[in-house]
Amino acid sequence: MLVDTQTAEIAESELYARVASPEFPCVGAKSAMARGTLRVLACRDLTSGWDDLRIHRELIEWAWAYRRDPGGLRSLAVVFDGPGTLTEARFEDAMWQRIQSFADKDAWLGQPYDHRVSADPGDPHFSLSFGGEAFFVVGLHPRASRPARRFPRPTLVFNLHDQFEKLRDEGRYERMREKILERDVALAGSMNPMLQRHGEASEAAQYSGRAVGEDWRCPFSDPRA
Repeated sequence: MLVDTQTAEIAESELYARVASPEFPCVGAKSAMARGTLRVLACRDLTSGWDDLRIHRELIEWAWAYRRDPGGLRSLAVVFDGPGTLTEARFEDAMWQRIQSFADKDAWLGQPYDHRVSADPGDPHFSLSFGGEAFFVVGLHPRASRPARRFPRPTLVFNLHDQFEKLRDEGRYERMREKILERDVALAGSMNPMLQRHGEASEAAQYSGRAVGEDWRCPFSDPRA
């Protein structure tokens, strides 16, 4: 049973309204929405594997579509109907359970790991890989401590790593990153302590939005690592 049409429409409108709000700091998401390349996939429960096959299929198709037309910023937002009461730690656990399931399916189908990134979540060059393309994830949920990560429903936003590498090659990445940081500080009143550039520290610690210490270990292991 899929999420009903009304629930899917509400989830999409909520996400679009959040991204469009003046205080929302991520200018990349705003750009993707303006271009019509912010896709919303409504699903049932973050703590359940009910929609995992469907989500993974979307990730593969998203990767393949990007290879056919790699221009512009785009994001795939998987919005779950619940639960809305997860603590930051429980949201993080559920998020990695879903990601592990997607990675296991990708490996089982014989999809290659993107050779431009590492499959080791402890490596500074780590990224996820689905359909042969590297992804990173931005987690949103109602009880996030960072205001920029708060959203009425648990949400996983999948972003293609290569599109940001292209921005870096074009000399546009650093300015965009600075604008996001400035807007995030204006919203939260402080710098996000978890933000690091790719290659300086593993991005895995940033996915859930929860502040973690140096002793944190990622509960994820890709079968292709």
